[in-house]
Amino acid sequence: MAEAVLRAAVIGCGFFARNHLQAWRDLAAAGVELAAVCDLDEGKAAEAARAFGAPRHYTDAKAMLEAEAPDFVDVVTTMPSHRALVELAADHRVPVIVQKPFAPTIADCRAMVEACAAAGVPLMVHENFRFQTPILAVREVLARGTIGRPFFARISWRTGYDVYAGQPYLANEERFIILDLVIHLLDVARCLFGEVGRLVCRTASVRPGIKGEDCATLLLEHGGTLTCIVDATYHAPQDPDPFPETTIEIDGSAGTLRLRPGYALTVTTRSGSEHREVAPALLPWASRPWHGVQESVLTTQRHWVDCLRRGAEPQTSGADNLKTFALCEAAYASAASGDPVTPEV
Repeated sequence: MAEAVLRAAVIGCGFFARNHLQAWRDLAAAGVELAAVCDLDEGKAAEAARAFGAPRHYTDAKAMLEAEAPDFVDVVTTMPSHRALVELAADHRVPVIVQKPFAPTIADCRAMVEACAAAGVPLMVHENFRFQTPILAVREVLARGTIGRPFFARISWRTGYDVYAGQPYLANEERFIILDLVIHLLDVARCLFGEVGRLVCRTASVRPGIKGEDCATLLLEHGGTLTCIVDATYHAPQDPDPFPETTIEIDGSAGTLRLRPGYALTVTTRSGSEHREVAPALLPWASRPWHGVQESVLTTQRHWVDCLRRGAEPQTSGADNLKTFALCEAAYASAASGDPVTPEV
């Protein structure tokens, strides 16, 4: 018997939302129907509705939720608006998936988690790096135990890509690279290695004319048995530039793993080395070099739909993402004080 159709509503039709809208269209075969879209800019909302086949568009999120009564809402707006929109969805008993970063402060994050819990509706943060094809491949190697017990790791994002060209508002963010990018890498670290006991962070602002930090280096302690370095910058031009790839090194008691630029995965043990390419698929609507991120948007949203249908908690539920956000707060605290910090959810 065919599964019931899930009617989706999307709030936000800007730069990154088009990836979400493409993915929802791809999930029509999984029983997802785009019922409506909403944006404060009516022109953007109308264009998105036309391009992606939504029968109606709105400029008022409350009016949309009341008129459409969707099965879930996807919030793809800028971070300061998330709390009000998530709480609005909770007020209407509508499950919600919300773009990262979750919110400007951990107090806002907690408020959203509490609102959805009180309403009895699922809440997921669209934290998509852990769903990227190469990182899924790393998770698979670790799950098999091929390299034994990991004791050292490095998760790195170093590029000279001009992120401000497509998202100029980032230049005015007082908290920039940790909250916008490193949050992804910290979620990957938690996903691969478990919770963080303490961390130390150092930051720098290198590019002229930006308010926040564009370089960050963190040292994480996982359970007293593993040390992980997380580092990121948008001020490291290279030839070729690996953007937008994450590189990973892991040393274990029985071998090593290296995820290098070009989606090259090497696993080495005393028996030898295995080399393979773990490149993401180039979806029909995707474009290089963004295709890895774009594919992970589809994988993330497929996970959300599957969890909704099964009544299961998503991997990156609001409650889980509090732990990732707490690492960002701890990173900023450590950068300010110079001392190690223990994250507090």
